[in-house]
Formats: sequence, structure tokens, C-alpha cells
Amino acid sequence: MTVRTRFAPSPTGYLHVGGARTALFSWLHARKHGGQFVLRIEDTDLERSTAESVNAILEGMTWLGLEYNEGPFYQTHRFDRHNEVIDQLLEKGLAYRCDCSRERLEKLREEQMARKEKPRYDGFCRHREIDPGHPHVVRFHNPDEGVVEFDDLVRGRISVANTELDDLIIRRSDGTPTYNLTVVVDDADMNITQVIRGDDHINNTPRQINLLNALGLKVPEYAHLPMILGDDGARLSKRHGAVSVMQYMEEGFLPEALLNYLVRLGWSHGDQEIFSLDEMVELFDLAEVNRAPSAFNTEKLLWINQHYLKSDDPKRIARLLSPHLGKLDIDPTEGPDLVQVVEAQRERASTLVELARISAFYYRDFDTFEPKAAKKALKEAALEPLALVRARLAELSEWNREDIHEVIDSAVKTLEVGFGKVAMPVRVAVTGGAPSPDLDLTMEMIGQAACLRRIDKAIDYIQKLS
Repeated sequence: MTVRTRFAPSPTGYLHVGGARTALFSWLHARKHGGQFVLRIEDTDLERSTAESVNAILEGMTWLGLEYNEGPFYQTHRFDRHNEVIDQLLEKGLAYRCDCSRERLEKLREEQMARKEKPRYDGFCRHREIDPGHPHVVRFHNPDEGVVEFDDLVRGRISVANTELDDLIIRRSDGTPTYNLTVVVDDADMNITQVIRGDDHINNTPRQINLLNALGLKVPEYAHLPMILGDDGARLSKRHGAVSVMQYMEEGFLPEALLNYLVRLGWSHGDQEIFSLDEMVELFDLAEVNRAPSAFNTEKLLWINQHYLKSDDPKRIARLLSPHLGKLDIDPTEGPDLVQVVEAQRERASTLVELARISAFYYRDFDTFEPKAAKKALKEAALEPLALVRARLAELSEWNREDIHEVIDSAVKTLEVGFGKVAMPVRVAVTGGAPSPDLDLTMEMIGQAACLRRIDKAIDYIQKLS
């Protein structure tokens, strides 16, 4: 049988990193086994589902490069099919109408809790005749006896007694089907072979298996992934920082870095940290997914992102960096070649946003010097070296790093001081204190006019302090 997995998010918000990991694991399992990966939008929550959230999910999937073979399918477009199945269950006596009032259900719950019982519907309407035209919900007639057992691909054997389950609502009073019914029908109709999802769904699985059995449908394999925690041990949420996939894009992360990090949240292959997408497909195995929750570590993600910034094609990094410079009101065509800037600066940054920030000085003058750098380098003793270097730089007819280096070296010899006594104030003068590569290369890229202008500014800065 062809392996078919699905990612089925609810469009009630952004694409969460937990959802992205679920999508990745489902995608990897399908790709590894030559199967298909299906995208299904579970939009049965009509009040909370929004087109904006759908777009956020689709954008996140596209940015991550998790191509789906089929979809996106929308559950709301399949309500006729869902209601057809509900009607079949009613006809077979496997479901029934219920008109219990909210007051009755609340009283029932209070009484059960007072007796320290697990709150559950008591089947009051199972054998009552209720007019279909009268307001009602439809409930599934869950088996009263026996045990639901399944072999979870991550957690192993799971058993739940049917006495722990109640008659769940499968159609609301407004006529719309509910999640547990729709997911069962859709997984069956779409021939899903492995349902890979978060362990917050594990309580739904026995109910869904009972529905599948009642309908005479094949039960897929289930794999419930452990939750992702913040570094404080609590479930990952907004207060831990970026949790939206597209927010990571906006903050300058590379999609392959986020995928590489997510695949290691709950799965490992020896001590290997960096995986290409091809390696992930080849090595990933659901049986090796850890049962324990994983902690999200932003520092580790930054380390992986920096690895990709340093090792990827500089032309691609330049293309990705360009819009981040644009957000700083910088036109990267008005200055040094952006690929050259990437090659010079990328080992000094962990994200594209940081790379843009520390590279801004190549394209425009800065308003102020970095305070710590200025305090250390722009002192009265730096006036003479700055003035001498400035004068000799102005005499250069050609602007290249060899001649620039010679100017600085000659100033060191003329003044009979250490190289740092000249180079440090010049570097702070022309960069403002931003991280930068070799001084002669940095100055070559900045340009002669800008270097002279900035050295003048540094001299003026020192004189005003004196």
C-alpha cells in the first residue's frame, strides 16, 4: 500500500513551530517511503477559522519548502460528505439525536464531579425518539464494553477502556459536523495510512478508532509526537518569543536552518547536528522519535542558522539579505557589491537581520559611533594618526586594499607606534564600531570619499571632547 500522510492544521492562527515540526515529520515519512503528502485545512471551527490564518499556513509551508502532493483540501467543502456519513450512522442505530439542555448537562457534570467521577455524557437520549425537526445534536453511540487498543508508532501500545469514553457529539445543533467525525471520514476518504500529529490529540484517537470501526473503515497507524516546551519547561507559547514560522522568516532565519532544528526536536541520528534535506529523508524514522517532550533552545537555533549563513551560496544569501537592508531604507545597489559584503560579513552574524544591521555602514554614513568602541579608540591620542592617515588616503589616485594597507602601514612606521594605535581609531572612524573584516578590505568596499568624510567626522568628534 502506498504510504500517504497528511498535515491537517486548523486555520485559527499562525503556523506554529509545533505544527511545522508535525508537517516536517509527516513530509519526511512520506518522502522516505515513496509516498504522498496531503495538506488538509481543518476549518470546521467556523467562528475562529479565518482566510488570513489559511494564508499564514500556506505561506509557512511554501517558505519551508514542504511541497504537498495533494491539497489543500478544506473540510468545510466536504460537509455534504460528512453529513452523509452521519445519516448512515443514524440509520444503523450507531448514532442518535440528543436534545439535552445545557442546564441538564451542567447539572450532570456537577453531580459526577461531586462523586469524584470522570465527567461524561450518561446516554440519556440513546433510546428516546426525538423529532428531527426539533433542535438537537447527534451523538455517536460509543461501545459500552471492551477496550480500544492501538500500537502508536512513537509511544508504543496504548489501551483505553470504552467505559472511559462517552458518546461524543458528531453533529452540532446548527447542522455542522464536528472535528472527530470529519477527521475520521477525511482520513479514510483520502486513504491516509499514517496519522502523524501532536500528542494533544492522543485522547481523540480511541474515539476516532471506534468511529472507524463502526463505519467498517480501515484504521490507519498513529504516531503522536511529544509536545515542545520552552526553555523554562512550560509548553511553548508566545511568551517564549517567536513561535510563528513566518516570524522566524521576518527575523532573518533561513528555512533550512529552522527545518534542521525542528527535525532534532524529538529525533536524532547519533551526535549529528547538521542535516541536509536529503539526509533527513534518508535517515528519519518515526520509531526513533523520543517519547519525552523537547525543549526549544533559541541559542541552538541561532547556531544552526549561522552555520547555514556561513556555508550557503553567497549569491543566495545576498538575495535573501536584500529585503532586510530595504527595511533599513538601504538600496543595496547604491554601494559595494552585495555578494562581496555577504562574503566579508556573514561569519559575524547569526541572522539575516543581524547581518543587515552590521553591514549598513557599507552603504550609508552613521549618525553616532558605538559608545564603547568610541570610548576606547577615539581619544585625543588618536588625532595625529587619524590626521596623517586621512592626508595620505586623500592622495591615492587608485582605491584598492593594497594601497590602503600601505598607507596605514606607513603611518605606523612614521609615528613609530604599534599597528593598533593607528588601525583601531581608523576602523572605528570608518565603521562606527560595527563588526568588520580586514581594515583595508573594509575601507576598499566603503569607498574613498566616504572614508575621508568619516575620518573627518571622527576627528571633529575627538576635538569636541577635548
